[in-house]
Amino acid sequence: MEGKKRDISAERRSFLRNMLSWTGAFIGASLLYPLFRFAGFAVKPKPRHIKVAAPLPVSGFHAERDFILFARGEQAWAVSRTCTHLGCRVNFLEDKQLIECPCHQSRFTEQGKRLRGPAERDLPVFAVAVQKDADGAITGYVVTI
Repeated sequence: MEGKKRDISAERRSFLRNMLSWTGAFIGASLLYPLFRFAGFAVKPKPRHIKVAAPLPVSGFHAERDFILFARGEQAWAVSRTCTHLGCRVNFLEDKQLIECPCHQSRFTEQGKRLRGPAERDLPVFAVAVQKDADGAITGYVVTI
């Protein structure tokens, strides 16, 4: 009988030890979860508004450090100059009417659509606001990055 009591009491201690371990693990995970969420948090940068004066050159495009602005009549759009493959700065080839990465020759349309790569994604396109005067003539473009 006494041997049976020791077995039950050992089982009870083992059960309580396991319950205490699991409870401690649960409480620890509950306390660490907000810390891990905070560590992965990143504040998005404020949008930048860059003004480009009109008229654009006869070619219909204007290259800045961060974007290439295209204007065809009333339509205007801006495409990022950062290649989606490895982040090289892309260039607009006016004679071929396409955007090309000088590092690995990824090619994109004027609208930023991927033609061939190693790049697997299209170039990001930025919002462009066309500014006009009272007569309706275009005075500038505001690109929001």
